[in-house]
Amino acid sequence: MVVHQHRRRRVRAGGVVLAVGVAVTVAALAACGGAADAGAGAGGDGKPPADPAGAVAAVRAAADALTAAGSARVRTAMEMAAGGTRVTIRGEGGVDFVHRMGQLLVMLPADAAGKDEHRPITELLVPGALYMKNRGAGVPDDKWVRVDTATLGDGNLVTGGATDPLAAAELLRGAQEVTYVGETEVAGTRVWHYRGTTDLGRAARSASPDIRGTLEAAAKGFSKDSVPFDAYLDDEGRLRKVRHRFSYQNNGVIDVSSTTLLYGFGTPVTVALPPSGDIYAGKIAE
Repeated sequence: MVVHQHRRRRVRAGGVVLAVGVAVTVAALAACGGAADAGAGAGGDGKPPADPAGAVAAVRAAADALTAAGSARVRTAMEMAAGGTRVTIRGEGGVDFVHRMGQLLVMLPADAAGKDEHRPITELLVPGALYMKNRGAGVPDDKWVRVDTATLGDGNLVTGGATDPLAAAELLRGAQEVTYVGETEVAGTRVWHYRGTTDLGRAARSASPDIRGTLEAAAKGFSKDSVPFDAYLDDEGRLRKVRHRFSYQNNGVIDVSSTTLLYGFGTPVTVALPPSGDIYAGKIAE
């Protein structure tokens, strides 16, 4: 899918994904130190697959179950830790799994950039690109920044301050060594809890074409291919919650725990891309 900056496009979807330009937060931390049906989540007897092979298959099929659901509301939380300092960045919005688009509104914590208040950063997510408004770092408030996610060393798994929910689900296509933890609840919904690791390279090779370039960038950029996760699937195989744990170097080791919560499946939303005149053409601070 090719996104033209000069064209406004409206899409009915199930949520809006809004994120944050997290380069500021990273700098602050461094200074401080196969297709499946929607019912794949349950076995033929209505119980979750608990055997190793069944658990792997259920988790890998979660992305397809979300596409079948169409859309969802989303909440995100990204905790970053380095040198004894921890900050949490929160976001809320929604995502369209069919058209692969979304929008998030992400809030920086009060002390992330040394200021008491920060305007929320609006982030539009489309195949291959990340749009940010109110990013700061010399960008006028009324302008958007467009970033090619394939050029990011983390494939926008961390940079945006919220792991792209589409990528978070597609990452699970590389799931391996999955174990069934047990039955629990997420936001009042019964879910099956699985724990394991996902291989970035395998996930990139198995991902949908629109997300493949993003995950390929992440596979090249991270020092470790293996990413631990906890995934919670409902009885229709849909991902209700997923937590990934990333670790990378930026003037020291930075550990990141990224959580995505999905709910309100089928909720409609409109995503409008900014016209080319609203895209900042100046130099962007990293």
